[in-house]
Amino acid sequence: AITHYYIETSDDKAPVTDTNIPSHLEQMLDILTQEEGERDSGETGPCMEYLLHHKILETLYTLGKADCPPGMKQQVLTFYTKLLAHIRQPLLPHINVHRPVQKLVRLCGDVLAAPTENEEIQFLCIVCAKLKQDPYLVNFFLEVEKVLLICDITCRTSQRDLRQRVLKEQRGNRLAAQRSHRLLLPPPPLVRPATIITATITISSPLYLNLTKSPDGRIVVKACEGLMLLVSLPEPSAAKCLTENTELCELLTDRLVSFYKALPQSMDPLDIETVESVNWGLDVYNLKEDAAIFTGKRPLISFLSWLDYCDQLIKEAHKSAATVMAKAVRERFFVSVMEPQLMQTSEVGILTSTALLNRIIRQVTSEALMQEMVYFLLGEEREPETPATVAQNPLRHRLIEHCDHLSDEISIMTLRLFEQLIQKPNQHILHSLVLRSLEERNYLENKPQEEREPLENGQPHDAVDLEEDPLFVDDLSPDSRLSGSDWLGSSPRQSPDHTKSDGKTEVHKIVNSFLCLVPDEAKSSYQVEGTGYDTYLRDAHRQFRDFCGVCQRWDWRGHPKPFEKCNLDAPFFEGHFLKVLFDRMGRILDQPYDVNLQVTAVLSKLCLLPHPHLHEYQLDPYISLAPGCRSLFSVIVRVVGDLMLRIHHIPDFTPKLLLVRKRLLGLEPEGITIDHMTLLEGVIVLEEFCKELAAIAFVKYHAAAASSSP
Repeated sequence: AITHYYIETSDDKAPVTDTNIPSHLEQMLDILTQEEGERDSGETGPCMEYLLHHKILETLYTLGKADCPPGMKQQVLTFYTKLLAHIRQPLLPHINVHRPVQKLVRLCGDVLAAPTENEEIQFLCIVCAKLKQDPYLVNFFLEVEKVLLICDITCRTSQRDLRQRVLKEQRGNRLAAQRSHRLLLPPPPLVRPATIITATITISSPLYLNLTKSPDGRIVVKACEGLMLLVSLPEPSAAKCLTENTELCELLTDRLVSFYKALPQSMDPLDIETVESVNWGLDVYNLKEDAAIFTGKRPLISFLSWLDYCDQLIKEAHKSAATVMAKAVRERFFVSVMEPQLMQTSEVGILTSTALLNRIIRQVTSEALMQEMVYFLLGEEREPETPATVAQNPLRHRLIEHCDHLSDEISIMTLRLFEQLIQKPNQHILHSLVLRSLEERNYLENKPQEEREPLENGQPHDAVDLEEDPLFVDDLSPDSRLSGSDWLGSSPRQSPDHTKSDGKTEVHKIVNSFLCLVPDEAKSSYQVEGTGYDTYLRDAHRQFRDFCGVCQRWDWRGHPKPFEKCNLDAPFFEGHFLKVLFDRMGRILDQPYDVNLQVTAVLSKLCLLPHPHLHEYQLDPYISLAPGCRSLFSVIVRVVGDLMLRIHHIPDFTPKLLLVRKRLLGLEPEGITIDHMTLLEGVIVLEEFCKELAAIAFVKYHAAAASSSP
């Protein structure tokens, strides 16, 4: 009937939809599908034999290429797509199928916003799905002329090598065809799958790259899906061809850069942080509604959506391709575009770019992209820091300095960035920021036991013995101190010294040391219901379990490095990051409440890490520090000493402290301004932080005890 139409009709300008051709094509598909359903699996029926023997697909390709009548190309693409999708028996091995399919592939993607774009992308996707399902089928798509026509190979040597390999394999194909009288050809022998798939990617990926530029969002999503399928092919040479012989890396990075540059120069960090989760391909939006919510929401979602696609593409890609793409994102986006934004001096610009970087860190999940992002932010250095090398990496140095910026907003946002960063499953982050400074345990006093000061109650005579100090012990509130029978049923029996036989300080002494740090007159939580220590225990247990899940595949010893293997003579430097955090912690009584919350949030995350050196340095108050060294505990002790001097100069300190706590909890309405508000809020944060540290120490001890028990 279709043939008769062309014989009998002289009007070739009437659209195909005005003819019976679409319905006849649908009937052909129905007949072929029904025929296959009525026969045994793998058996070819007479109608399918007719289609193959009489080269019906070749004829349809010719009509589609001519697009006569207008719209015929669209109909042919749809017919091919449905045929490949609905027929279960393998069709692509047939010479009269794969040849017209080859030719039809060449007609796709040439014109952006073409009326056949949707049909083109559907056709390309089904072809790639079939090739992914049976990679050997790619052999039938080896055609030198097409490879050289479509592929944009920049390396001429690679081009010549590809031509020689393909020519050699085609000669084998022709010999096989001459020996065979059947239409269904088996794959020729001695054809390397890697070469086959390389040719496929060379053919297919430029078409997809073109279609990702379509103004039709649905076409873009389909093209992106096709690229996702191609990068996941398992052969290394396929990955190499994809990253070296196509413009895929340029497409990813150029679009990421253009979306980033379309963002407003100034955005509210809260808008950036709270905008809804973005998944590529599910980007549904309303321009008027987005603009009404906040300026820049639409370009922000577009940027985050493309970032998500890059991240997912790298996650799905072959390892070598993932590495190349991630490095391209680092060089062409992070270094070229983001670094100048982060290094600028404008406070508004710093705040916006830091908030965007924080959102990027939160969103990235692929291992390769995360690694490159971390190297960009922190550098690749592994050796311990020294005061002379803190500025070795300018961006790392600037970001850490921003944690102590004159602008509280910048400080808070940068601290949030680092809090987000240390929770990512990447070992280099923690090594770069803290662990490399603690590797040799040279924060400990390096003296032979006989040369050390005589111990009094298990401690040096000049150590801060909190349990003997009446300032911390007298009239303690009921819930400020732990009872061994209530909380520490599994803890070891008390010994005269502060340390157990295995060298670990008894946990209840550590816990009580933190709980007793803040003197009773500076405490207010026991007067407010629901603010007890037990709330921190639950949170610490959950967070520690999560951190253990992240860190379990890393080579972290369960015990500290033996002293005899440590270089205790090397001068200790806490590292730039801990230095800034400790400096901030030392000013907790004089800086804003929100800053204090963020500083303690970062420090508590570090304390939760299951690394023996970090645990010893941060959570054991009874270690003997080397001269001139400080630890988190010693910093807090100095803060408490300063607090005790200042309390006596503030009239009605305790009632004011309780009122401020109730206001912070929303239990009291805002009223008259209270003097010394910053200090009072700092005292409240300090008390809560000490309870949190006590809970973390307790949870970590019992986790270690449980894992070591039979």
